[in-house]
Amino acid sequence: MDQAALTIAFWLHMAATIVWIGGLFYQAVVVNPALERLPAERGRLAEDMRRRFQPLAWLSLLVLFGTGLLQMSGNPNYVGLFAVTNPWSRAILTKHITVGLMMLVAAYQTWVLNPRLSRLALKREAAASDQVAVEISRLNRVSLAFGILVLGLTALARTA
Repeated sequence: MDQAALTIAFWLHMAATIVWIGGLFYQAVVVNPALERLPAERGRLAEDMRRRFQPLAWLSLLVLFGTGLLQMSGNPNYVGLFAVTNPWSRAILTKHITVGLMMLVAAYQTWVLNPRLSRLALKREAAASDQVAVEISRLNRVSLAFGILVLGLTALARTA
């Protein structure tokens, strides 16, 4: 693989990681605890945040997928799809399974919880939208934990 293409792939991969996991970190550690102090506004504010972050998160996932494939194919430890023959491939497989779990959580939030939150916000049902916002906040923490695990598996793969 061309060195310039691999360099660009690494750069884009790291930038997408910052957006996705950094966004989850910011929401889970900074925004959600602050929203807990504003229960009457939590649902509406969570809806506003979702509208801004969700497209960035899905774009980041798309970039991570494409650049990750390029990086993987350019790695000398890569011997083939589903060939788990060395510590690097085991770390990468575990990383991809974890990313898959993160994507399932994100899909549930995107296509189940977020539409529910939007409907409740339109109806101005603060108590119900607050419950959905609490569930989204909990899932953000779960996704963040998965994201930290992904970073650890990436470090493991790089040292394998």
